[in-house]
Amino acid sequence: MCGIVGVVSTQPVNQLIYDALLLLQHRGQDAAGIVTQLGHKFFMHKARGMVRDVFRTRNMRALPGNCGLGQVRYPTAGNANSEEEAQPFYVNAPFGVVLAHNGNLTNAQQLRQELVQTDHRHINTESDSEVLLNVLAHELGRASQGGALQLESIFAAVAAVHRRVRGSYAVVALIAGHGMLVFRDPYGIRPLCIGRGPDGTVMAASESVALEGTGHRFERDVAPGEAIWVTLDGQLHARQCADAPRHHPCIFEFVYLARPDSVIDGISVYQARLNMGQALATRVVSTMPPSEIDAVIPIPESSRPAAMEVARLIGRPYREGFVKNRYVGRTFIMPGQAVRKKSVRQKLNVIASEFAGRNVLLVDDSIVRGTTSREIVQMAREAGARKVYLASAAPPVRYPNVYGIDMPTQQELVAHGRSVEEVRQLIGCDALIYQDLEAMKRAVAALNPHLQGFEASCFDGHYITGDVTPEQVEAMNAPRCMPALEEDDGGGSRLTLPSVQEV
Repeated sequence: MCGIVGVVSTQPVNQLIYDALLLLQHRGQDAAGIVTQLGHKFFMHKARGMVRDVFRTRNMRALPGNCGLGQVRYPTAGNANSEEEAQPFYVNAPFGVVLAHNGNLTNAQQLRQELVQTDHRHINTESDSEVLLNVLAHELGRASQGGALQLESIFAAVAAVHRRVRGSYAVVALIAGHGMLVFRDPYGIRPLCIGRGPDGTVMAASESVALEGTGHRFERDVAPGEAIWVTLDGQLHARQCADAPRHHPCIFEFVYLARPDSVIDGISVYQARLNMGQALATRVVSTMPPSEIDAVIPIPESSRPAAMEVARLIGRPYREGFVKNRYVGRTFIMPGQAVRKKSVRQKLNVIASEFAGRNVLLVDDSIVRGTTSREIVQMAREAGARKVYLASAAPPVRYPNVYGIDMPTQQELVAHGRSVEEVRQLIGCDALIYQDLEAMKRAVAALNPHLQGFEASCFDGHYITGDVTPEQVEAMNAPRCMPALEEDDGGGSRLTLPSVQEV
């Protein structure tokens, strides 16, 4: 999962890209990078760390130019510890191209072999984004046939990328001296939108909040399979480049990944979470009498809208029972379960008076690995709760995700191969209530009836691109399996991406 932004303006863009990346920081805190263009020359700075740490005054001064790209990275492919795999990536031929990518290619290994053996291009890292850049560059070269870059050549190259590449990809790219290219995979799995500023500046970004927060007007989402070419004077040219596009955005964006103040594919993320809460309330009532619940308490932060709706609809008090320390690092990048578990206690503290002598219903956005949920349930008991019930606004996560979310191996998923009762016992709560998958899909789809469906493979095991086999999943996950997970007593560790309110 990553956040990307691209800008074409008549003014210097380094500060604007920096500000947009701050607004997308929740999408990745492992690394950050900015590239700008002045004339035909690119200027780049990237490093591991958060935006505010990567870019100092001296770095910003070294990024001149009126157009550029930026990315915040959370790695789901390649080497998470490699500074060289921070984005954007650059290749000098043809024309000079830089690219930033959000998503994950499912046929990256096959493409890597083709690029080396057939296309004779050099790949220097394990990143699938570098693979995607080289496929794009190769197809630009073929389409232009060694001549000047034409609009038709650009769209032909993107069409060829769609034919070769599988998986999820939202892309912003600069072609030196020519303009900015924006395109999205034929299923629209990862989000991408575009807008304008009062001065005519064109910005493309992963989420609408990056546009609005920097004074730009959201115009529309980039359609699945669509390519948009932005000239250096701000003219837009759009074309559908996929043979059979289908709109199936990742439903986990609405569950957890995106900021609540974003609108993705015509759907308010905040309203989607309220709707999930309404559907979850029905599950709660069907499981237990609301009279058995003294308070509904969210597990901060993104579960709050769902928890508020559950409390309202079942007629029980909504309470804040946990306080989050916003200055503790992300638990999901910490090695080993002991460190992860310790970090939960550092990141969350209980308000004991909200638990003492009560039956509490804790509401979380999702339960992935399970360790965080187990620790939180234990914290509630230590604070004096009589009974601790746990409700998840998402269904059980039973399958690996291969489209850019870090829940890759079945062994890490607490619900994989287990019944709800077995998961409840591992977590240690008195009742465990999961969202119904179809009810969740209906709740989100009601906000945009034009969608054709959702990418929900982590819940239902259906991989929308149609090219993912169990053997491929195992091969993709092999480099990312962590022996430290074997030390856990069953649940593994919950996916703990940074809260959207922390940025």
